[in-house]
Order: sequence, then structure tokens, then C-alpha cells
Amino acid sequence: MYFRYIYVPKGYNPQKQDALIYKLLLTLSFLFCSFFAEAQDVLGRLEKEYNNASSKPLEQLNLAPKYANVLFMHNYKAKSYQLLAHTIATATKQSDGKYATILYAVQAMNYRLDNKEAESSRSLEMAHSYSLKTDNKEARGYLNYAKGWLLTRNNKTTDAVAAYLKAISYYESAPTTSTLYARYANVVKELSAIYANLNEYQLEEKYSKQFLVLASKQNDLNLIFDAYMRMGYMYEQQYVQNPSDINLRNKVEQYYLQAIGLFNKNKDVMLNKSSLSYAAINLANLYTSYASDKAMKYALLANKVSLETGDAIHIASSFGILAELALQHNDYDLAKSYFLKAAVEIEKSPVRDYNIELSILESLSEISEEQGNYKEALTYYKSFVEKYQSVYDQEKLDITKTLEAQFDQERQAQKYIKLQLESDQKAQQIRLMNILRTQRDQVYNNLRLKEENQRERLRFSELESEKKEQQLRLAKLEAEQKNSDIDNYKKLLAFKEKINTYYIFFILLFVVSIILLLYAYRQRVNLLKQHDALHALSLEKEKQNSKISTLTALLEGQEQERGRLARDLHDGLGGLLSGTKLQLSYLDVRHAENIEAGISKSIDQLDGAVDELRRVAHNLMPDLLMKYGLEVTIQDFASRMSNNGLHIYTEFLNNSNAISTEKQLLLYRIIQELVNNVIKHADATEVIIQLSEEANVLSLTVEDDGKGFDQASLAMRKTAGFHNVESRVQFLKGTLTISSELNIGTSIELQIPIH
Repeated sequence: MYFRYIYVPKGYNPQKQDALIYKLLLTLSFLFCSFFAEAQDVLGRLEKEYNNASSKPLEQLNLAPKYANVLFMHNYKAKSYQLLAHTIATATKQSDGKYATILYAVQAMNYRLDNKEAESSRSLEMAHSYSLKTDNKEARGYLNYAKGWLLTRNNKTTDAVAAYLKAISYYESAPTTSTLYARYANVVKELSAIYANLNEYQLEEKYSKQFLVLASKQNDLNLIFDAYMRMGYMYEQQYVQNPSDINLRNKVEQYYLQAIGLFNKNKDVMLNKSSLSYAAINLANLYTSYASDKAMKYALLANKVSLETGDAIHIASSFGILAELALQHNDYDLAKSYFLKAAVEIEKSPVRDYNIELSILESLSEISEEQGNYKEALTYYKSFVEKYQSVYDQEKLDITKTLEAQFDQERQAQKYIKLQLESDQKAQQIRLMNILRTQRDQVYNNLRLKEENQRERLRFSELESEKKEQQLRLAKLEAEQKNSDIDNYKKLLAFKEKINTYYIFFILLFVVSIILLLYAYRQRVNLLKQHDALHALSLEKEKQNSKISTLTALLEGQEQERGRLARDLHDGLGGLLSGTKLQLSYLDVRHAENIEAGISKSIDQLDGAVDELRRVAHNLMPDLLMKYGLEVTIQDFASRMSNNGLHIYTEFLNNSNAISTEKQLLLYRIIQELVNNVIKHADATEVIIQLSEEANVLSLTVEDDGKGFDQASLAMRKTAGFHNVESRVQFLKGTLTISSELNIGTSIELQIPIH
């Protein structure tokens, strides 16, 4: 799970002021919430499954790691340790060491969470020893995952990454099991978190996406929900660094919405209802800066769900967001009530976070100041200062303990004089810190004794004058404190005025920059428009030239067609009629016996002339095309042109005669020209004419088995007839493809749009 702290304080800018702190809060909250991802009812289910497998030891050993982890995370530590001890005793008796390896690794991580580092190290050593007794790669991968997990908690990030990568190498070569992808996913999730802390956003994104893929392969809805939240958290980190990148913000929104959608569709199988409030809080926080209506929707959803589950952190978070939304509408009373409710819920939380409490006190002080209630604002501010001082003292104590631990570790590891000197310097720092801590304890004891003494004096004092003296003294101290607070407040106001002046200057600079950019953009747009107009004119000119060329070619084709028609009429029909005339002129009425034979011969010649006239007319405008369409006309043409030396075959696929009659006539002329070229030049014995229609495109293919030609010399050998073919294809807005090989044949393919 991924959960952010309850609100961003007023005036807070993570990019300019506290980006590192903000990121740290996000990371800490993610770690905190991941520990509470399992629900109470899961314990009952796992306990039932574990007990039902009592007669199956191996099945119990498989269930034990998850059951022990859930027990530990729900604070049933003793029962978790007892379960692990029992199952480890069983696992060590197995010949295969995979069960003992995994169980010892789980025990090592639990000991580390319980701050039992010595026991954790021993358990990890036992896990390593049993890993040598198994060839199971999933078990060895889990051992390296546990090593990396422990190294991460010991701030040895480099070694942790190496262990995680070794775990991945084992998982990648391991056979698929019911737990493989889930364990693999946990490794890449840890790597994603490490690279997030190192600001390595590319690697973080790589492993976050891999986490999502593995969760999907595992088909575990709870794991997929976790992966969606991981992706949203990753992009939210990047968005915090680049708040102007809307694409990043949209990705954050996308994955949080996917997580909520997944939960709502699968409520019955989701392990924890608080998961919904986690996602709703994150999404509401995202919307707070730019979509207050959506922020209100998801803040109310988070508030409702968290009140039902009783999760104090989530209740406080939802109240904090509602308070921020109220502040956006200047409803200070409502905002104050929400902050006070959040403070009450934080007190109930088992894990106290002083950063949240400090933020609440600071916000309450600012609200009271805005309302003009300076006394109340001063009270909240004093509480803020006291809380901050106590937190600061505790942090110094934690730093001292950390330095002591580091000194002990480094002193054992030092082998050279230079490192020993560094250790001595750290030891001096620790001694100085211890002296300061002793002095602070002495001051604290003195103050306590002084306070007790004052109480005794107040209790047993019988003199009225001493009472008045104490009262005057206290009044003077309070007056000095008030004066000091007022001075601090004036300094704060002066600082804010200075910041506002800077803001105004930067805003004016930004506006001037925008105006200059807009002017430059307008000039560029005008220039681009001029270029586009010139380009359009040149294209139009090219189109006109193309049309002129096409029409010229068509006219040339028509002239050639007229010439051919004239030759046919002169050479064919003219010759026959001339012969008939000559035959009739030779008839002599004086020789009656020859008249009948001459007339019969003339009639035969006239029949030939009629057939020749019909042939010429058919070539000029086939009547079959008008009556029956292109398919019948092509079949008739193929039949007429076939002879003993040349066979012409036709094929038609999905032909619907969808094109116009004019286009059909042009196609017919193209087929005539191509077949005539085959007859004249190819010496072919077979010709195939194929016509097909598919996806609004008409395809025509004419193939022959003739002698072919060299395509490289085609451009120099193109005849007038072939130019006519190209012109007609161009007129039909089609494409022409020619394939030919010597002594094999030629294939010509046309593709013409139907509409």
C-alpha cells in the first residue's frame, strides 16, 4: 500500500523548499502502510488452511511462511515464533533443504523487525547452510531476497541491490509454481523503492512496471492493487519534482483510479477494506491542487471507509484533506474543526508521527491568526514550539545512538591507522555527545528540583508578601515571553512580506516572458502559413500539368484509335466492297449461265463485308459491354482472339461490376492493347486474364508465357500503345506494375480504386 501524510501545510512548495522532506514522508508512509496490508480475517482463513493440512506435512511447510508473516505483522509475535520453530523442526528432517531455507529466511526477517539482530544473523546463516542442500532455484532466490531485505534495513544499499539481482537471476530460471511470481514481485518492488530513494527514476520505473507485470501473472488481485498503487506513487514522486508536467499528473491519476476501480469490482476478495481508503486519500491529495470537487469526493470516500474500519491514521488523513479544502473556500471554522478531529485521531494511532502533529499545530495557529484570534494563535504556536523542541531532542538522542552503533561496527572493521584515526574522531564526537547529554540531564534534574522546591514553598508558605512576590515574578516572566513571541511574530510577518515581493517580481517576469513567447509564436505561425500557401500553389501547378499530360495522352490514344479504325475500314471493308463492285461489273447478260455464279460470289463477298463491319463496330464499342457487363465482354474477347496457337483464359474473383460503364470501357481497351502486344511481340501460347475485386480496389492481371523482355530497357522500348495503357491507368487513378523475365513470360498488374 502507498499512503501519504494527511496534508501539505499552507504555503508549502515541495519543489522550492522541502522536496527532500516531502519525498521522505512519502517513502516512510509507504513503508508504514505496507506492514498493515493484511486484514484480521486473513488470519482465520490461513489458520484454517494450515490446520486442515495437518495430515500433509509438505503442504503445511508451503503454507507456513505466509501464515507466520501475517501473524507477526498483526503483533502475534510469540505465536509466529512458535509456528516457525515447529515447522523448521519438520523442514530440517526433509532431504530437500528448500523448506528449511525459506523458513529460516522468514525467521531472520522477523527477528530483524523485532530488533533482534544477533538472532537474525544466526537464522540467515542457517538458511544459507540449508540452501546448499537443495537445487531449488526459487528457495535460493528467496534466500537472496531475505539477504537484500536485511541489508536494506542496515543501510547497505549497494550490497542489497546485488543480493536482489542475484535473487532475480534465480527466479528467472526457476520453474513456475504457485508462489514464484509473488516472490519475484516482492524483489522488484524492493528494488523500485531503493531506486526511488536514490532519485533513479528510470530504474524505479523499470522495476515498478515489472512489479505490475508479475502481479498480473500471479493473478493475485491484492498484489495487482499493490502494483497499481506502486505505479501511482512512482509517478507522483516525479510529479512532485516537475509539477508543470501534466502528463505525469495524469499517470498518477490513472493508476490510483485503476486501483480504486479494481477494489470496487472485487470487494469480496480484497484482504483489507482499508486499502480503499489508502487509494482514496492519495487520489484526494492529488486533486487538492487543481480539482477541488474531485478532491472532496474522494476525501469523503476515504473518511467514510476509514470511520468504518477504525483506522486512526486514515481518519486523521481524510480530516486533514477536508480541512485543506475548507481553507481553499476560506471556511476557517470548518477547517479548524477538521484539524481538531484529525489531532484527536492521531492521539489514538499506535504509531505516533510527530511531523503530522507539528503540521496540525502550525495550521491551527495560522487559522487562528487569519481569524484575528491572536491569543489562541499564540497558544497553538507555543504548543508547536514545545512539540518541536521535544522532537528535536529525541532526534539528537537517536543520532547519538546511531553514531554509537556505527562506531562499534567501524571499530571492529578497522585494520589501518588512517581508519583508526577516523574512528577515534567519531569516538570523541560520541563522548562529546554523551557529555552534552549528561549536562542536559543535569539541567533537567536541576529544573525538576527547582520546580519541587517552588511547589513546597507555595504549599507551606504562610506569608502573603511572598505569595505576591511570586505572582509579580511570574507576571514579569509572562510579559517577557509575550514580548518575545510578539517580536518573533513581527519577524515572521516581515519575512512573509519579503517573500511576497519576490513572488510579485517573478510573476511579472513570467508574464513578460509569456508575452514575448506569444509574439514570437505568432510571427512563426504567419511565416508557416505563407510557406503552406506557396506549397499549395506549387502542388496545384503540378496537378494541372499532370492533368494536361493525361489528357494529351488520351487524345493521342483517340487519334491512334481513329487511324486504326480508318485502316480497318479502308483495308478490310473497302477492299471487300471494291472486289464486289468489280465482280458485279464483269457480269454479262449475254452469258446467262455465269450470272447466277457471279451474283452468288458477290453475295458471299458482301457477307464478308458485313462481318468485317461488325468486327470494326464491336472493337469500337462492344454491345456486349453495354448489355452484359465487363465479365461477359472479356470472355467473348478471349474466345474471339484464341486460336490453335494461342489460348486465352479468363478468371474472375468477387467481381460485382461496381465500376461505371466508362471505366469498364477503359479497362476493356487496356485488355485489348495488352493482348494485342502479346500477340505481336511475345510469341506466347497461353495468356491468363484475371479480374478480382477486394476492399474497394479492382485488380487486373494479364500474364503470358512468352519470351519476356529486359525490364531495364523497357523505358526505351515503350510503344505508343503501351503509352496509351499508362495514360488510361493514370486517368483511372490506378497503379501499373510490370514483372518480366527472359524466356519465362510477363505479368502486368493494375490496381484501380472502385470509387
